[in-house]
Amino acid sequence: MSIGVFDSGIGGLTVLKEIRKVLPDEKIYYLGDTARVPYGEKTKELIIRYSKEIVEFLLEKNVSAIVVACNTATALALKELKETFKIPIIGVIEAGARTAINTTKSGKIGVIGTKATIQSGKYKEEIKLFNKKVEVLQKACPLFVPAVEEGILSGKLVNQIITTYLDDFKGKIDTLILGCTHYPLLKDTISKIYPDIKIVDPAKETALDLKEILEQNEFLKNDAKKNEEVKYYVTDGQEKFKEIGIMFLEENIPRVELVKL
Repeated sequence: MSIGVFDSGIGGLTVLKEIRKVLPDEKIYYLGDTARVPYGEKTKELIIRYSKEIVEFLLEKNVSAIVVACNTATALALKELKETFKIPIIGVIEAGARTAINTTKSGKIGVIGTKATIQSGKYKEEIKLFNKKVEVLQKACPLFVPAVEEGILSGKLVNQIITTYLDDFKGKIDTLILGCTHYPLLKDTISKIYPDIKIVDPAKETALDLKEILEQNEFLKNDAKKNEEVKYYVTDGQEKFKEIGIMFLEENIPRVELVKL
């Protein structure tokens, strides 16, 4: 059995890392659509098209389930993907909303993400399904993705970018959802600046959701090899992906293959 994971770029490695903790012996195919990152500035129609192309590529690898490790694609394309393809496909938003509800004490939750994710209102919608009374403040942070893609994770520049966006939340929320899979790479820096805010990274809960779905569908077999390798694919910039990926995963990435969708 194998699992497909995709993201607009490198951010989905935060989800991959958690999946590997929960399912260390399953083969994983990861695709980062680095030629077309960021998704957050693009139209819904384009994101659906890109996502379908990626799912079709992963299906060629005979994956049993797919994780949309991208908040923008989850918000705008997940429904279409589930209607189009027969295999289990899950996104990251529901897990993030559920975790935030279980974390907040004040009932005031902040959500940050790309413009497309925030404009979609999907996080707010999911949170309200769990608890209508919770107050949700949202903000798009478009400069976070390019900072992460360039490996700028700490220092004066990134501190300035973070405070420009997040100072508005000070004293108004007690829980913050990182509504983009790139953002956990900035988690430590955000925590240092705002120590009173609890930070929710949906990646961990998404990995647990995946395990549950695979168990329900009886996809988890006992014939998995120990510590199966991950196959990495990108649509552009293998070396840059490898360099930042190694830094984040804290392990070697032996090979990154370039693909054309």
